[in-house]
Order: sequence, then C-alpha cells, then structure tokens
Amino acid sequence: MLVHLRHVRTDLALPAIQLAAVALALRFSEGAGTAVAIALLLGTGLLGWVRALRHARLIADTPTARIASAAQGYTELQGRGQPLDGMPLLSPVNGLPLLWYRLVTERRQSDGKWRVTGTETSDASFLLDDGSGQCVVDPDGAEMLVRRCDVFRNGDLRYRQWSLIRHDRIYVLGDFATLGSADVATDSAAQVRELLAQWKLNHPELLARFDLDGNGEIDIREWELARAQARREVRRMQTEALAAPDLHVVHRPDGRRLFLISDRDPEEIGRNYRWLAAYHAAVFVGAAGAGAWFVQIGVI
Repeated sequence: MLVHLRHVRTDLALPAIQLAAVALALRFSEGAGTAVAIALLLGTGLLGWVRALRHARLIADTPTARIASAAQGYTELQGRGQPLDGMPLLSPVNGLPLLWYRLVTERRQSDGKWRVTGTETSDASFLLDDGSGQCVVDPDGAEMLVRRCDVFRNGDLRYRQWSLIRHDRIYVLGDFATLGSADVATDSAAQVRELLAQWKLNHPELLARFDLDGNGEIDIREWELARAQARREVRRMQTEALAAPDLHVVHRPDGRRLFLISDRDPEEIGRNYRWLAAYHAAVFVGAAGAGAWFVQIGVI
C-alpha cells in the first residue's frame, strides 16, 4: 500500500472534485448545474494534467547526482537511509528505531467500521548515504511516497504506520546545499566584538577571569588582556570551522518545484505520474466534448 502525504493531497482531491462534478451533472441535467459541473471538470482536468506532467518531466529530466560532487541547487539523489547520530527516532507504537513515520490511529465504531481519530507524522531529519558521501535529508514539506505499511491492533484501536527504516533504498528530489569552510565567517573584528559582548553579560565570570588586582573593576590594562584572549579564541574557532568536513543538506526548494522523498524506484514514480497526467487529460478532453455537445443541443 502507498501513502501520499502533504502536497500529494492535491492528487487525491482532484478526482474527488471530478466525481462530485459528475454527480452534480447527473442531478441537474439542464441549466446552471450542468454548466458548473462541466466547468469543474475542465478546470480540475487541466490543473491535474499540467501538474502531473510537470512532475513526471522533473523526475525524468533531473539526472541523479553523487553527493560528493553534486552541484548546488535542485538535485536528484539516491542512496541508503541512515539515522543521524544521537537520540534515535522511535516508533510511537512498538518503540523500534525508524528514519521517518506517519501513524494513523483508528477506532472501531459500534457498526464495525473504523474511524480515524488521529494522525502523527515525524519531522526529524535523517541521513542519505550513496557511497560517495552522506547528506542530511530534512523531510519538512516533502511529498512522501512510502510503500511500507505496518498494521497493529490493540482492542478497539488500530494503528497503521508508514515508515522508512535504516538501509532502505531512498530517492530524494529537492534542493541541495553544502555548508562548510566556504560559509565560515572570517570577520575577526566583528566576532571579537560579539564575543566580548557575550562576556560582559556575565559580569561575575568576567571579573573572575580578568580582574587581576581584585578591585571589582576591569581597568584598561585588564580589558586589553580580555581583548587579546577574545582574539585568540576567535582564531581557534575559525581554524576548527575551516578544518571541519562539509555538511550536505537537501531540503524543500523555493517556489513550487516538486520536493519528493520515496522508497520507490524513480522510473516507477515517473510512470505513475504520466498515467495520472493521461487520466486528467482524458477528463479535460471528455468535459470539453460534453460541454460542446450540451451547448449544441441547448442544455446549457
């Protein structure tokens, strides 16, 4: 089973609107009702057609890059999922470690049907490793196409959990950025001023470090010692930052470009979007033909 989240809700909403439009046309066989239904079918068909075709072309036309040599900007990546160091993300149902999850809670009603009572989606980042390097993936705002779904029962409660786990093969299409030595601030004078301002906020500690004569005040000589120490600490921090390895991050792109995370093959995803585009194109063409015929026979 496949879960569609966030922006993909549009893909689910458009067919629902189209079905409602057909029902409207059947109920009001003449006049304004039919005209409104035809307009809805034309609008949703065109929107869905353009949207699905644009997504399919983005997936097909964006080449897969290697993390170590990827250009900055809109990029396609593939690799194995890995957790970030530190506290692991745990499933709220069984406590097992995950990279990402969406949990839907349902309660059985007296008539035996299940009703959704809550949803919970993780927003923690995880790592993508393609052998050439690692990249932090921030899933906030992504369209998640996830196949794995586990179902748990506890009395009248049922939990459906879609998840990504360690070593899953993951496809990501989003905005790639590298943070590293090129981003290290090198305005030493400004950094020294900021560090001294921070030290001033904790006056007792400032006195303990630099009040050499113990009179409770920092004189000019002692203040110059503090400035010299601040310069040494700024140089040390800059040296450590310049020596640190680059950090690669992929996140939601600006604008309306597709941000997609999936455990499916990109060719399969692109093929599904093309089928969806063909469906909406058929709805648009069919609505246009029906509208022209209704106008010809005087229904609208």
